[in-house]
Amino acid sequence: MFSRIAIGVLVLTIGLVAVGAPNTARADARDPRIQKLVSRGLEWIASTQSRLGHWSANDGRYPTAMTALAGVALLGEGSTTTQGKYSKNIRMAVDYLLSRSRANGLIGDPGRDDRYTYGHGYSMLFLSQVLGEEEDDSRRKELIDVLTRAVIFTGQAQTMAGGWGYVSAKDGSDFDEGSTTITQVQGLRGCRNAGIPVPKEIIDKAVNYIRKCTLSDGGVQYSSKGGGGRPAISAAAIACLFNAGDYDSEYVPKLQDYCKRNLADISNQGFGHWHYAHYYYAQVRYREGGKDWESYRDKVFGKLASEATETGKYVVWNQGYIGPIYTTAINLTILQLENGALPIYQR
Repeated sequence: MFSRIAIGVLVLTIGLVAVGAPNTARADARDPRIQKLVSRGLEWIASTQSRLGHWSANDGRYPTAMTALAGVALLGEGSTTTQGKYSKNIRMAVDYLLSRSRANGLIGDPGRDDRYTYGHGYSMLFLSQVLGEEEDDSRRKELIDVLTRAVIFTGQAQTMAGGWGYVSAKDGSDFDEGSTTITQVQGLRGCRNAGIPVPKEIIDKAVNYIRKCTLSDGGVQYSSKGGGGRPAISAAAIACLFNAGDYDSEYVPKLQDYCKRNLADISNQGFGHWHYAHYYYAQVRYREGGKDWESYRDKVFGKLASEATETGKYVVWNQGYIGPIYTTAINLTILQLENGALPIYQR
């Protein structure tokens, strides 16, 4: 997803103790062991927020994307900008992201971030969820203005093929890539749900892009230029299509079958970006509900619990090269889906 970064957060890797996996016979969000795990993870996120309101990946990179993802994890607990345990942290995150809004609509800093569309898309997602609960009239107007311009920027950044790249089509010579495309579509859906106008043609082009990138076996390839089917992008594509309102009875099941073949075995980490893949695949399975969701949930919750590490009174996930805030935030989002606090993830 992001470029490789050297692991450098030594304070989080010295003396960490693995947290035991819960009994997977009951691993839903009501399980007190899962609740304790989530609570300690959220406390770690809150404790690492900067005085400016942001979080960063390793080496201080991707502050816009990391702030939005951390903010989504805190919203998942049920807090808002005005109520709840993490209301102050969420307000600070909102303030930071609003300060990153540029005149052209981009939320981010292209001078420092070589993959700024991730931060822009995740920011649209986070801020759109905040907008629905915002009670202050002046702040609502500010959020509406920022998100309206953000949608316009996203439309202008779309490539000729209908996808998005790490940067805008203009800045990136019309390069497109699957994971950034999913980030934009989910952000656009969040905006639309919050009442921000989103031109239908932008979504239609993106859906057609995903279809064009789908191979005969149901795998979604890296980009419109090729790259082979990727389980992570395929799972994200299904979540993206659901967000876009596409429930095609023939096409979508083909993608679902591909993901079941490649992602149903929770222990299978023989592909890139395991946590990113299950961040989206969990959304898909949760939306399906029923026994299939419960079976998957017990397995993935158990694995996430077994991977968590203690650092003092906190819990953190430090897998991957992007950094602990990234992995911790997306894992906590998975573990809190059943809270039902975020409209974008609901059935």
